[in-house]
Amino acid sequence: MSERLIIIGSGPSGLTAAIYAARANLAPLLFEGFQAGGIPGGQLMITTTIENFPGFKDGVSGQELMAGMREQALRFGTRMLMEDVESVNLAARPFTVTSTGGDTYEACSLIISTGATARRLPIESEKKFFGRGISACAVCDGALPVFRNKPIAVIGGGDTAVEEALHLSKFGSKIHIIHRRDSLRASTIMQQRALAHQKIEILWNKVVEEFVGDKLLGGIRLKDTRTGETSLLEVAGAFEAIGHRPNTAFLGGQLRLTEAGYIFTHPGTTQTSVEGVFAAGDVQDFRYRQAITAAGSGCMAALDAQKWLTERGFC
Repeated sequence: MSERLIIIGSGPSGLTAAIYAARANLAPLLFEGFQAGGIPGGQLMITTTIENFPGFKDGVSGQELMAGMREQALRFGTRMLMEDVESVNLAARPFTVTSTGGDTYEACSLIISTGATARRLPIESEKKFFGRGISACAVCDGALPVFRNKPIAVIGGGDTAVEEALHLSKFGSKIHIIHRRDSLRASTIMQQRALAHQKIEILWNKVVEEFVGDKLLGGIRLKDTRTGETSLLEVAGAFEAIGHRPNTAFLGGQLRLTEAGYIFTHPGTTQTSVEGVFAAGDVQDFRYRQAITAAGSGCMAALDAQKWLTERGFC
């Protein structure tokens, strides 16, 4: 028997969709993921304190927030599989979803909420030192002994970069934010925090040319984007915060994407280019990319899917 609704992804959009769908008696099956898109729970699982999610006046940790959402979804009857989805077939109905374990599931409708993955610098030396001083997650690795009381670099200029720099300031002796432009992209309040912090220094108009060191990272060769001059910055760690890539590879090009690679949805809805397939969260949101907007779009996707299924007699 086909599932009425399969949800792929377990971040705030996927879990919110599951809560709404389960309360509507759709008995959703949710693929939490395992490794393909990061870790189950999405990017919030590696976020320390979330101060802007409504209802938590003193803030809440990302792990606590996601654990609460997961328990809520389970409470209303969501079934969950901690597996990655390897591929889907959207050319025939019912749709089919194949997991990395080799099992295939049929579904009348789908909600894609697989989020996005942190980008990494396309430099050969980055591969050499990734995991040996280079990381894409300050919350995961910043407290390691190798970084304590040592100079650390953060590469990027958005909110994520500043947030990681502030987090790393608890452990490192000096935090250098390396940014290719002469102004940050981060929100005003985050910029103010960075500029006012005694431990944080912003290196303007700089790009990474090479990571250097022996077995562990020892420094970064930088290039000035205006003068072309190079310099060596000695650091024990480098954290990449340069954006994200939507997790859409498993779709095999079966859904229309935007120029930036995000899933296209019809304006004002979560409906994708294939009828009965909906998208929510960071996999389709190239503009806001916030926990609260992801959760909101998860709600929208569940309501859109419920309406679509109801109009067709639950498929």
